[in-house]
Amino acid sequence: MYDLARKALFTLPAETAHDLALDTIGCSERLGLMKLAKPAVSAPVEVMGIRFPNPVGLSAGLDKNGDYFNGLGALGFGFVEIGTVTPRPQPGNPQPRLFRLPEHNAIINRLGFNNLGVDHLVERVKRRRYSGVLGINIGKNFDTPVEKAADDYLIGMEKVYAHADYITVNISSPNTPGLRDLQFGEQLSQLLATLKQAQARLADEHGRYVPLAVKIAPDLDEAGVDDIALILVKQKIDGVIATNTTISRDAVADSPLAEEAGGLSGAPVREKSTKVIARLSTVLDGALPIIGVGGIGSGEDAVEKIEAGASLVQVYTGFIYRGPTLVREAADAIASCNRFQSLVAGSSQGT
Repeated sequence: MYDLARKALFTLPAETAHDLALDTIGCSERLGLMKLAKPAVSAPVEVMGIRFPNPVGLSAGLDKNGDYFNGLGALGFGFVEIGTVTPRPQPGNPQPRLFRLPEHNAIINRLGFNNLGVDHLVERVKRRRYSGVLGINIGKNFDTPVEKAADDYLIGMEKVYAHADYITVNISSPNTPGLRDLQFGEQLSQLLATLKQAQARLADEHGRYVPLAVKIAPDLDEAGVDDIALILVKQKIDGVIATNTTISRDAVADSPLAEEAGGLSGAPVREKSTKVIARLSTVLDGALPIIGVGGIGSGEDAVEKIEAGASLVQVYTGFIYRGPTLVREAADAIASCNRFQSLVAGSSQGT
């Protein structure tokens, strides 16, 4: 069924198809039709102090405003991450800004954090029916100077804290000028120190600790990954998401769309993402968990991320191309993976 739906959707402009698909999922959930979907794979694991029903999540970017997560969550995901959301609404970059590369199972996007603002998202999340784990991904507005980025992240964190199971700090999108500069050195250290102070205060105010994860780029050399890892440990960050989209076009150089600006996702980023995960795993040595994302299009791809050192995975572009089948396939494959079974056993002993 999904193959037929995808063929029809792919006849439409990419962003139109994106909106139509989400509207259909949202409407189906409100009408109770999602009850007909297959139940999610049960493969529970504890990560960041949270019990995840299974290790396969939906990456941020698909549901930026929190309008559709109730329906998306019914498609078998163990967790759903919404956003990236900014303090103020912003339109994002001019259209067209979303491009399919089906011959590469890839997408290029330069959406630019288009969203309706954090207040809209919070109102949506207050109507939560989804019982799984919900992550909220926060960013800065495009016109906020990088040197004042912490102010935007603090606003986002303050507003979503009471409603999130975990919060992701997005400092790695290539579509907001200067954002990736926050991944390095003193800028990163100061930003995370500020957010950790806020996290401690908010935990006291709300009587619950909400873990903080940081999402990083795939376009980092080993030294860059090492530096980030050490800062994450020093600042006691709860998790790292590896990785965001890539600015490299090496894997799609033969595509007529290769020169389009934006972040490339899907199969071409799989190897880069896995290398970053493996390096993080070596440097972190278990100090904090890794959520692996980038190029997962099959169960084997998902297991590759786990074996490289991830504890959980997220899908995005693979989900666009393969639909809910990928979620179940990935969850089943990971559940049979020896390293994942060790993780489950370890988390059980920890409790």
